[in-house]
Amino acid sequence: MKQPIVGFERDEEGHWVARLACGHGQHMRHDPPWQLRPWTETEAGRASKMGVVVECLKCDRGEPVE
Repeated sequence: MKQPIVGFERDEEGHWVARLACGHGQHMRHDPPWQLRPWTETEAGRASKMGVVVECLKCDRGEPVE
């Protein structure tokens, strides 16, 4: 199910997690060369992704919100 990004927070390991409108979180890691998301490294980069719609697999699986 597609959900917009409404915020960002860090997990216990310091990785960025996008908070989705549904309430689920989705990791947005910048971990070259496997995951290239340099926009996560700056506040302006993260702000530019607010409202972007991403696929929430947790919603697709019917998982409850954390």
